[in-house]
Amino acid sequence: MSESQSAELVREPAPNELRDPFVRKELTRATVWLGLASAIALLVLLIHPLLIIFGGLVFASMLDGGVRLLGRVLPIGRSWRLLIVVLLTVLFLVGLVWLTGVQVTAQFAQLQQTLISQASRLAAWATNKGIMPQQPDINGMLQQALGSFGKLTGYVGIAFSAFASLVMVLVIGLFVAMEPRLYGRGLEWMIPREARPRFAGTIDEMAKTMRRLLAGRLFGMALEGAMTGVALAFAGVPMALVLGIITGLLAFIPNIGAITSGVLMIAVGFSAGTQTGFWAIGIYIFIQAVDGYVVIPMVAKKTVDLPPALTLSSQILAGTLFGLLGLTLADPLTAMIKVALERSSEAEEQADAA
Repeated sequence: MSESQSAELVREPAPNELRDPFVRKELTRATVWLGLASAIALLVLLIHPLLIIFGGLVFASMLDGGVRLLGRVLPIGRSWRLLIVVLLTVLFLVGLVWLTGVQVTAQFAQLQQTLISQASRLAAWATNKGIMPQQPDINGMLQQALGSFGKLTGYVGIAFSAFASLVMVLVIGLFVAMEPRLYGRGLEWMIPREARPRFAGTIDEMAKTMRRLLAGRLFGMALEGAMTGVALAFAGVPMALVLGIITGLLAFIPNIGAITSGVLMIAVGFSAGTQTGFWAIGIYIFIQAVDGYVVIPMVAKKTVDLPPALTLSSQILAGTLFGLLGLTLADPLTAMIKVALERSSEAEEQADAA
C-alpha cells in the first residue's frame, strides 16, 4: 500500500468501538433497559421464594417482639430470651394439640361433611327456584368447588400453601431473630455510603412497624377466636371449638378472613336448626362489631393505621397474583411499603427545606 493511500484512510472511531461517545451512551441505555427487564423477569420467576423469605422476616418480627417484651422483666442475654420465647411457643402449641387434638380432628372431619351437606341443600333450593342449573351440573360444581376446600380443612396449617414453605419460613425467621443486626449490616453494606444513614433509619422504622402490627394482630386473633368459641358453645352451635380456632387463624387476614369465618359459622349454625343458625348470625355480627369498633381502633392507636380499602385492595391483588401465601402476607407487605413511602416523602421535604 502506497503512502498516498494510507493518508486517505478514515481515522474516525468505528461504530463498534467503545471510544465513540455515542456508542458508549447507547450501550449504557441498552444495558439499563436490559437489566431492568431481566430484574422484572427474575422477580416474576422468584416471587414464591421471595414471599417465603418475607414470611420468615414476619416470623422473625414476632420472635423479636417477644424477646423485647421479655427483656422488660428479665435482664438476661438476648439469646436466652429468644430460647425462652421459642420454648414457650412450642409448649403452647404442643399443649393445645395434646388437650384438643382428638376433638379438633373429629370436628374438622365433621365440618367438611356439614359444609358439603349445606352447599347441596343451598344448590337444590337454587335449582328449584331456577337460579342455578340442573342438579347433575350442581353435583359436578360441588365436587370441584368443595373438593379442594375439604382437603384444606383437614389440616391445622390452612393458612400456608405447603408444609415445606412453612418449615422454611420458621427456619429463616429463627435465624434472623438470632442476630438481626448481622443481616441489617449486610443490607447496609450493599447501599452506597451516602445513603446508608437514611436506609438504616428506614429499616429500623419498618422493623418497629412490623412488631407493632404483628403484636396487635396476634392480640386480635386470640381475642376473636376465644370470643367466637365461647359464644358458639353457649349458643349450642356444633363444632364451636374448631370454629373458634379457624376464626382466630383467619383473623390474621382482615376483611377476607372475617367473611370466610362468618360463612363457615353461619353454615354450621343452620345445620343444627333455624334457631341455632340465627344465633350464629347474631354472634358473628356482635363479634365483628366489637372487633371493628373496639379492638381494631384500640390496636390501631398502638400500631400502624392502614385504611380498610387499601388493605382489602392489597389483599385482592396479592391473592390474585401470588395465591394463598401472598394473601396471608398482603397486610405486612402493605405496611412496609407504606413506611418506605413515608420515609421517602420525609426525606424529600427535608431536602426542599434545606
